Order: sequence, then C-alpha cells, then structure tokens
Amino acid sequence: MRRTALLASAALLTGLLPWASARAADDPPPTPVDRFEGEVPFASQPAEGIFTWGSDADDPPALRFAARADAPEGGKVLGGTYDISGYGGFTHDFAAGEPAHDWSAHEGVRFWWDGHDSGGKIAFEIKDGGANGEASELWTAAFTDDFTGWKQIRIPFADFAYRTDYQPVGGIDHVLGLKEMWGYAVTLPVGVKGDFAMDAVELYGRADQSLRASVTTDAAVHPVREGATAQVKVVLATTGSAPVEEPVTVHYETGGGTAEPGRDYTPVSGTLTFPAGSASGTARTVAVPTRRDKAAEPAETVPLKLTVTGAKAPAETPQVVIDAHGLPYLDTRLPVRKRVADLLSRMNLAEKAGQMTQAERGAVGAGSDIGLGSLLSGGGSTPTPNTPAAWAKMIDGFQLRAQATRFQIPLVYGVDAVHGHNNLAGATIMPHNIGIGASRDPQLAEDTGSVTAAEVRATGIPWDFAPCLCVTRDERWGRSYESFGEDPALVDSMETMIQGLQGRADGRDLKRDDKVLATAKHFVGDGGTAYGSSTTGTYTIDQGVTTVTRQQLADIHLAPYRTAVRRGIGTVMPSYSSLDITGDGRGAVKMHARGDMINGELKGRMGFGGFVISDWNAIDQLPGDYAAHVRTAVNAGVDMMMVPYGYKDFAGALVDEVKAGRVSQRRIDDAVSRILTEKFALGLFEHPYADTSGAAAIGSPAHRAVARKAAAESQVLLKNDGNVLPLRKSQKVYVAGSNADDLGNQTGGWTLTWQGSSGNGTSGTTILQGLRRAGGDVTYSRDASAPTGGHDVGVVVVGETPYAEGVGDVGNGHDLELSAADKAAVDKVCAAMKCAVLIVSGRPQLVGDRLAGIDALVASWLPGTEGDGVADVLYGARPFTGQLPVTWPRSGAQLPINVGDASYDPQFPYGWGLTTRTSVPKGGAATLRALAAAAATAERAHAGRTGRELVTRARLLVQEKAAGHLTEAVAKPFADADHLLLTGRYGKAVEKLAEAYRAA
Repeated sequence: MRRTALLASAALLTGLLPWASARAADDPPPTPVDRFEGEVPFASQPAEGIFTWGSDADDPPALRFAARADAPEGGKVLGGTYDISGYGGFTHDFAAGEPAHDWSAHEGVRFWWDGHDSGGKIAFEIKDGGANGEASELWTAAFTDDFTGWKQIRIPFADFAYRTDYQPVGGIDHVLGLKEMWGYAVTLPVGVKGDFAMDAVELYGRADQSLRASVTTDAAVHPVREGATAQVKVVLATTGSAPVEEPVTVHYETGGGTAEPGRDYTPVSGTLTFPAGSASGTARTVAVPTRRDKAAEPAETVPLKLTVTGAKAPAETPQVVIDAHGLPYLDTRLPVRKRVADLLSRMNLAEKAGQMTQAERGAVGAGSDIGLGSLLSGGGSTPTPNTPAAWAKMIDGFQLRAQATRFQIPLVYGVDAVHGHNNLAGATIMPHNIGIGASRDPQLAEDTGSVTAAEVRATGIPWDFAPCLCVTRDERWGRSYESFGEDPALVDSMETMIQGLQGRADGRDLKRDDKVLATAKHFVGDGGTAYGSSTTGTYTIDQGVTTVTRQQLADIHLAPYRTAVRRGIGTVMPSYSSLDITGDGRGAVKMHARGDMINGELKGRMGFGGFVISDWNAIDQLPGDYAAHVRTAVNAGVDMMMVPYGYKDFAGALVDEVKAGRVSQRRIDDAVSRILTEKFALGLFEHPYADTSGAAAIGSPAHRAVARKAAAESQVLLKNDGNVLPLRKSQKVYVAGSNADDLGNQTGGWTLTWQGSSGNGTSGTTILQGLRRAGGDVTYSRDASAPTGGHDVGVVVVGETPYAEGVGDVGNGHDLELSAADKAAVDKVCAAMKCAVLIVSGRPQLVGDRLAGIDALVASWLPGTEGDGVADVLYGARPFTGQLPVTWPRSGAQLPINVGDASYDPQFPYGWGLTTRTSVPKGGAATLRALAAAAATAERAHAGRTGRELVTRARLLVQEKAAGHLTEAVAKPFADADHLLLTGRYGKAVEKLAEAYRAA
C-alpha cells in the first residue's frame, strides 16, 4: 500500500497506541512510519520496501513478519536472525516515485525493540535529501541492547550525526533538513549470532527550534598574521530559510588555546542576539585582535567558544590561528634543503608520523583532526556536486584545517587521474595508457599528460597517482590497459607523459598552476605476475607473484623506473604484487616489504630523491601483526602510508615502533624530509589553496582536441581486405554492437568510479555520435535487429564492459571472448554486407574463429570521451597509424605471449598496424636492402628521426605483402623489428623486416 495510507487520524492512533495519551498536550499526534503488519512488503532495491544487505552473501539478516501476542502495536512485529562477520542490516526505502516524507514537525523517531541484554550496539540511520533512498544523505545514531524485553527507543533528531565514513552520493548539503526523508536503516551487531524483533516505528513530539535553526561560522579556522584582527562571522541558518520564531542568543568568549591572552591576543567576550523574525543568513561578526611581538614563533590558536540558546550550536569551536612567523623554513629565499632541515628540526615524533600518513577524505569528515601529510580521493570519492568548484572548495577546506597545526604544514592531496581527471564529471578523458602506447607518439603522450595536469591542478589537487609504468606480460591481467605495452622499450618511450604532468625534470615547474606531482607505479614487476598466483580474494593474476631472474627483472621491469628517475619523477608507488627473484633464496616477498628493491635499487642505485607512497591499505597484506606491518614497510623504504580509514592506527603504531627502537629516528627523518621537499617544490607552503584560474579550460574544446587526436592515433587497423576503410560519406553505413553508443564502455574503468560503468554518465561523444557528426549516412541498431538491406557497409562496435584491477582478471568473471550478443551482431552484419569490426576493450579479444568473415578489423582500445577521434580515422580525416602495443593472440592457450618469445605465432604480432595513408611505400627485397643501409647510416649518425622514418617505410612495405600471411616465420622477426626500432637499432630493425618479407 502507499505510504500515505499510513497517516492515520489522531483518534485512531489514540485507540491503537496505549502510550498516545501520555504525550504532551501540545505535541502533534505521533505519525506512524512502519507498523510491520504486512503493509510494506519485503522487496529489492530500488523498489519501495524492506530489504536486507551485507558485506558478503552470509551477512544480510533473515527477516520475517512474525505474529506475537506481546506485540506492542498490532498483531505482528518485524523479526529476524543474523550472524554477521563484516556488516549487515536492513533498510526501509520509501517509494522513489512518490514525494519524499516531511518529518520536520516532530522531535524525533521512536520504535519498540525486543532486548536480550547482549550489550550489542545497534545503529539506526535516517535518509535525508537527494533523489531517493539510495542517493540520500545518511545521518546516524545508535542505541545499546542493555535491557531485556520490549523497550521503546526514542532518538531525538538532534542526536543524529552526519556519517563521515560513508555517503552513497558524498553528501547533499550536510544539513539534516527533515523535509525530504527517504527511509531508514538498521545496522545489526557484528561477531555474534542473534535474533531481533522490532515494532511500531513512528515520529513523536514537537520539533524544537534547534532542529530548524542552527548557528554556524563562516569557517572553522581563521588564520591571521600576527598583529592583525580576525573577523569571525557568526551566521544564523534555518531549514527552508524560514525566519526564526524565537530569539537566538550566542555568547562568545576567547580562551583555552596555545596563544597567551594579553600577550598574543586581546581577550574578547560578549553576547550576540538574533531576535525573533530574523531571517536565515543573518550574520554578526566577532573581532579578535592579535598582538605583535618580536619573537619568531610557530602558529598559535585562540578558540572562540560559542554558547548558543534557541538554535543548534556549531559542530566545533571556531579557532583563530596566529600564523607562524619569523622561522627559517618560511623564508622563500633559502634553498629548499635548508628550509626542510629547519622545519624537521622543530617537529616532534607525532608530527613526523602524521606527515607519513595519508587518509581518505571520507574518513576524516570535516577534517577537524587533520595533522596528516596527505589526503586522497579513492576512485569515485568525490564531493557533491561533482564540479570543479566543489573540488576546490573541499580541498581548500582541508588545507584551512591544516593551518591550525603548529607549523601549518600543508596537505598534499592526491587522486588517481590515470587517463585525464577521471574522477571529475565533465573532465577530458583520454584513452587509457594501452591506447597511448598504440599511438607510438611520445609527443602525444606528453600532451595528454599536460592536459590531465592542467585539469587536475585547476581543482586544487597537486598530486596525481600516474603514470603506470607496468610492462604488461599477460593480457589476462585486469590492469593490462593501464600499461603502455608489453615491451619495456615502448613503455620507456611513452614516459614523456611525466614531463606533461610535472614539467621539467629538475622540478622547477611544479609550482605552476598547470602541473602536478606525478607517481611512477607500481614498483616493480606488477605486469609480470603469473596467472593463478594471486591470493587476493577471487583475483587470478592481479597482486600475484612475479618470478624472474635478476637479468629479466633489470631488463623488463626495472628499466622504466630508471628512465622515470632521470625524468625527475616525484613519487613512486610500490606494487601489491610479490617478487620472487630466482636464486636469491627469499621466495615470493611482497613489494612493500622489499627493502632491497625500494631502499637498495630505487633510492640507492637509481638515486631516486622523491618519496615512496604505499598503495591502498597495502601494508595489511604483509605478514605478522599490525606493528610488524608498519615497521616492515617503513624500514623497507615506504615513506608515506596510504591507510585510508586506519590512519590513526598507523600513526600511533609508528610512534610506538620508533619509541621501541624497531624503527630508527634516522629513517623517520629521511621519510619526512623527502615528503617536505616535494611540498616545498610544489609551492604549497606559500600557496596551499586552489588556484582555479585554469578551471574554465576543464573539458574545453582545446583539451578535447588533444583527446580526439589521441583517440585517432590509438586506433590500430589489423585487417583491411578490399580497402573497406576508410568509409566514404556517400555510403550507407549500418552501425551495430554493444559499444557503438556507450560512453561508459568506451572510457572503461577508472571513470567517475573505480570500476567505471556502462552508460553515458559523463560528457563526451560516442563512436556512433562521432560517425554521425562526421556527416555519415548512418543507421544504428545496437543488436543488429533492424533490417540490413540497402546498406553499403557495416560497422560493428563490440568489446568489453568496464572493470578495474583484479576485478577484471580473466577467470574472475571475465574472459577474452566477445559476448554472445556481440558475436551475433558481428555474424549478422558481416554476413549481409562488407563490414568493419571495432573492438573497444582494454586488451586483445579472441576473434580468430570469425576473422575470415570480417573484412576490416580495428583494435580501438578504450578511446576515452572523444568518439569523434575514432570517426576521424574511419572516414579518413586522419589516416590509421596506430601499432599494436601488445601481441594479439590466436587463442587463450598461447598466453602469455610477448615479443621476443622463443615460440611466437600470434594472430597479429607486436608492432602490427596497417595504414590508410594515400601513399604506401612500394618495392621489394632490393628496396629493403637500400632502406637497411640508410637506416644503419642514420643509426651511426644518431639521426633518430631519420632512422625511425626509414624503419616505418620498411614496416609498411612488409605489411603490404604479409597481410593475410602471418605465419610464425613472419611474425617473430616483424615483432623483433619494432623492439629494435624503439631501442635505436634502426639498421638491425630493417634487417629483421627484410627477414619477415622473405618469409611472407
């Protein structure tokens, strides 16, 4: 039945509820929410009803409507059993299609609970604002089962607190308005089996004005220079902006901070009055004068205590902060090393441990306890609304909190902007790295990094956890698309992206408003994990074990990091994976514990001078107890720990380990010096707040033009029988397939959320839209159910749906086969007309069984938001120039398969990529001999550009002959030639191509 049917009359309620007569005479009658007589069904989201949830399949409780003779109201109660290991409970969501409920007239919510005196804590949440019950603010309160039998639990709305550890939409307005309520939820106790019974959820009492009116201040922290006067604005706010009906008074008084009254500031006290009828937004100002002296000092605090009558008081006491002054670390004329040394010498152990700690934004709430080195946004952890201005405001708020610490050390905020500012709605989303590798264009890689950096920094974020320098060696890995390719030489060539992100290698550009601190990840060997070696949940390969000789480690996996260090990379992130070096006797050791690699190889032999940041909760995977996790990772060389929700535990444990002598003070000082050095380099001490001058360029035509070019250059033409591509505007084109008109599939994982999602949730152009915008005569039928007759050519866009990390591992709910629907679309369209098949995916898909029936095949990778770029090459506005960054296998049985393997017989070799250029080189063996000689001359002369052009001419010539004849004798030297090209051995590369030519 509809919820409105439950709004019973006062007379009926008096008869039903024995306690109704006890209510205050002037209170409104109680309003029932749930009687549990069966009027609200058990259901599943998002329908109206009661539904269960939990952290795994065993955690949701079992519910029933049970007849009870002792039911406090009616004849039935809601009962159930539970056995919860993680978290679990149940929710009643109100109908999303109906108006939200208005609870603002009442004092609170009450219900009957059948107690067992278990001592368990039961959380009760209410859902306020937003679009529906699953997109609303959560406000939480709790009661304890410390009684036996039925008891009525009363929770005034004033007792509910905003949840800071989890919000499904990141918060609406952080105000419990009560006018748009979408339901409630109950979280049951963890770790014990139990049963419960509940009855008669209802609203009671008359709302106090303090529920509708609150007093806030313009900021929780007010930094001022010594001698200046702080102006603290005190603001009256009301629900629905209604005037207050009763006066509100605010008594204020300074005192209790680290500043000394009379010496550092002039004490003030008094009372502010907001008379009855005062409008919401009415403000008063309290002036707090500070005093100047001649001493150099750290920052000092002056709390302004507020006592409020007639409204809800601020959640915390505002503080005036007298800025630190006169200390050497604040002197911009000094070299950074001297500033770091001075600041370090003044810090205590707890402050140093704080600098080594990184927390998730959602864990710190408003951030009143910030004494941390860093905050981050995990994938999908965004402010609401998800706009550039909201990001900047949020981060400025955190930075303001940091100003209340002794030395006002700014935070360095980080995000995973791995293909553009991908957490931000409306940002320019680039192809994932696998597509950038396919472009073989180092300047393009740098340009995409520059756009990403500009958009990230314009929202106040100075640190990007990118680029990934993994060398992917097995396409079953769910992170394959994060790699530039399978050849370390290709990865090396694409590291120009670091300069796009950071600027010049000496770090002088980091202060700019369009550059960010970059991160090389994941050190080292994450791309080489063996299939079946992962021990993380249901993952099959991600976070597994990489087993290599020392030479293989150096040549394949360490090589990109040597280049990154030379390019001035600011931070490095170790891998979740384990490293097993053949013959070292240690076996498989988690990378966060490998001091020989972090301290020895990275910081020692490579000379890395930045700081090492752990991966998300990675230390929890180390052996031993928590103290062992902390000391092992820190002693191995990890400088800052990403401990999203356990940041207090980490900082406390680190202090204990130092005091116990298990972590040296020298090691702590090294870590903190590295962190502070990068903060000074970024200019955060002088400019901690967001510079939003570049915000107008986010998602701009200029930025999208770079992404469009990247999308075009990433397209790899694998087959083109009969020159089906490029298309002609005069042709009638039939477009089908699951990925033709789906921006979410096109952008892949790490887009708005960690895993990404299908659908058009961000701003951009799908491939179908690009084809239409290019002027094509296009018919679209996703499943190819529309009639195919009368069309000249088909374009079938198929491939994967989004995933990230080990969630996307083959064998973990994924494979390398096209879906049944995609196969059916390919079969139908390609049987009816000439066809081009585009595969939108993060890795090769197995299409050998259908290849004979496909005229043209394109590896589109994950091209980002600019489908126009794909249309550009399909219609010939740009030629196809991309090359395979990884080997395309014939079957899953061949995996792993990589360039350089002794046995190498793929569907398409590494480096393969046909072109639609109007002029393709002609010639034969004699031409190749001449090209080889010229390339060798260019190599001796260190004429890289000429050498590359000569090898490209030879490659295109060979492809003309070899297309359709790709045997092992052709594929192996062909792939080897591309590796030789990337390592500067141009003459040998052409010789290998000549070998492939002879075998074709």
